[in-house]
Amino acid sequence: MILIYILLGIASSLTHAKPDSYATWAANSAIARGQGNGLSNGVPLVAYDDGEFQWALRLLYERDGNESYLDYIMTGANNIVFDNGTVHGSYDVTDYVLDPLRTGPTFLFLYNITGESKWKTAVDIFRGQLDSHPRTAQGQFWHKLIYPNQGWLDGIYMGEVFYAQYTHDLQPSNTTAWDDITSQFQLMFQNTIQNATAPNNTHLMYHGYDYSHVAVWASPDRGHSPEVWDRALGWYMMALVDVLDIIPTSHPGYAVLLHILQTLTPHVRDAADRLSGVWWLVITQPGRAGNYFESSGSAMFVYALLKAVRLGRVQDPDGSIVGTAKKAYGYMVQNWVVPNADGTMSWNNTVVVGSLNLAGDFDYYISQPTDINDLKGLAAFVLASIEYEKL
Repeated sequence: MILIYILLGIASSLTHAKPDSYATWAANSAIARGQGNGLSNGVPLVAYDDGEFQWALRLLYERDGNESYLDYIMTGANNIVFDNGTVHGSYDVTDYVLDPLRTGPTFLFLYNITGESKWKTAVDIFRGQLDSHPRTAQGQFWHKLIYPNQGWLDGIYMGEVFYAQYTHDLQPSNTTAWDDITSQFQLMFQNTIQNATAPNNTHLMYHGYDYSHVAVWASPDRGHSPEVWDRALGWYMMALVDVLDIIPTSHPGYAVLLHILQTLTPHVRDAADRLSGVWWLVITQPGRAGNYFESSGSAMFVYALLKAVRLGRVQDPDGSIVGTAKKAYGYMVQNWVVPNADGTMSWNNTVVVGSLNLAGDFDYYISQPTDINDLKGLAAFVLASIEYEKL
C-alpha cells in the first residue's frame, strides 16, 4: 500500500512536459513504469541494471532528500533478498557470473542506514563468490564461468564497484583486497588497450580479451576482441570514477586508477563525433554503414567525463572535456528524450545487448536491436543528468 501511494505521488508530479531536472524526470518516469524494482514480469530477478539504477536513485536521495527514492530502493532490494539474507531471484553463486554483484552496493547502502543483519548476510554471500570466482593465470576474474579465461570491461563495473564498496565499508584495512581491486583494473587495461599499431586506433580499450586465446575473435597478441564497443568502455569509465571515490587515496591503487582515468579521458573526448557530439556504437568504425549513435554509452561517457573534471581528477585547462560532455548532453536531450502524453519521458536508442559469445565483430554489434526505455541506458542518463546539473 505504501508503494502505491509513492507511485501515485510520483505520477501526480509528472504533469509538466519537462521538469526542472532531467535527472528527476527520468528517474520518476522509470519508477512510474515499475523499472528497477527487482522484478521482471512480476518475477524476482537479480539484475545489474537494477543496481545501476538504484545507485542513481541513491545519489538523487542524497541530493534532494526525497524519501520516495529510498523507499523504492528498499522495495527493489527486498524483492530479491529473503528476510534471512538469502539472495534469490535466479541468483546462484555456482554460476560464477559477475553481473549480479552490481546489486551488492544497494545492499551495503541499506545495511549502513538500517543496520539490518539481512543486508550484511546478503553482501557476505556476494563477497564469498569473489573468494572462489575463477580467474585467469594473471588473476583476472572470468566474466562468467561459461566464458573461461575471458575478461570483459563490463565485469569491472559489475564486480569491482561492489568489491571496493564492501572493502571500504566492512574491511577498510584489507590491503590484499585493495591490491586485488587495483589489479583487476590494471589487467583489463593492459590486455585490452589499443596499441600504436592497431588498425582504427582510438587509443581506447577493446570490449574484452581471452587469456587462453581460444575464442574465435581472440587476437594473436593479447587475445583481445576486435572492436571498441561504446557501452563496454562506458562501464569501465564509470567504474573508474566511482571506485576512485571509494579506494583510499593513501593506497597505491588510487594512483594507478587515477593514471588510467587520465590516460583514457582525452581519447574518449576525441572519439566523440564532431558534428553530433555523441559516440558511435562501434567507436573503432565511425561513420561506417550500419553504425549509429548509441545512447547508453554516450550517457556513461558524459557522466564519467563531467565527474572526473568536477572532482579535479582530470584537468581540463581549455574546457574541451566539459565542452564535449555538454555538447553530447544537448544532443541526448534533443534526440533521445521522448516526452509522453502522461507526463513521463522515455529514453530511446539503447542497444539491448553486446556480448563476446559470438564473433565480436562489427557486424555482430550493429545487428543487435535497440530498445526504448532500456534501463541500462536510462539509468546512465539519470547519472549523466545528475552530473550535468552540478555544472
